[in-house]
Amino acid sequence: MYLVGMTGGIGSGKTFVADLFEARGVAIVDTDRIAHRITAPHGAAMPLIAREFGEAFVAADGSLDRARMRALVFADDTARARLEALTHPLIRAETEREIKAARAAYVIVVVPLLVESGVWRSRVDRVLVVDCTVETQVARVMRRSGFSREQVLAIVQRQAPREARLAAADDVLVNENIGAERLNEEIGHLHAHYLSLAAGAGSSN
Repeated sequence: MYLVGMTGGIGSGKTFVADLFEARGVAIVDTDRIAHRITAPHGAAMPLIAREFGEAFVAADGSLDRARMRALVFADDTARARLEALTHPLIRAETEREIKAARAAYVIVVVPLLVESGVWRSRVDRVLVVDCTVETQVARVMRRSGFSREQVLAIVQRQAPREARLAAADDVLVNENIGAERLNEEIGHLHAHYLSLAAGAGSSN
């Protein structure tokens, strides 16, 4: 299966772009969605999180108390590593299961921390970066999530710099000051390119 890894900073518009690819019949495997699923009410990661961090991090509905956990991992890198040690193997296993189950010409794997992980680059055939300026990221996340500017900047600073993402890219989709029609057109060009690459990879196997 031909794999395109898609990444971008918070607020870059990865989900919107993935939806436009999906509308064209592309299989989308989103690691963020998987992470939310395993930490949803009674999700696969919740017993492990309750055991490691305590019931205080479990909301009344059985899901992860995201605000409490976010505050902890931002203040304590050790806690972040403990959380990732619990969740990453589950996310990886579910990601692999979804890729194997995909029935499409190619798969886009949405990995917000693709560059930071250090391992995803070797797992995919191509990297697509959805790009915009930090100021645009901040404005979008503040509008979408109600976070303060300082909160958004703190998240941005924990992610790879924009320059590092661009350096890792095979393809860049600039999602800034571009109308929906033009964005859709650009995605159409990329889709045609990926179909060609996937077909070539298939014929060489």
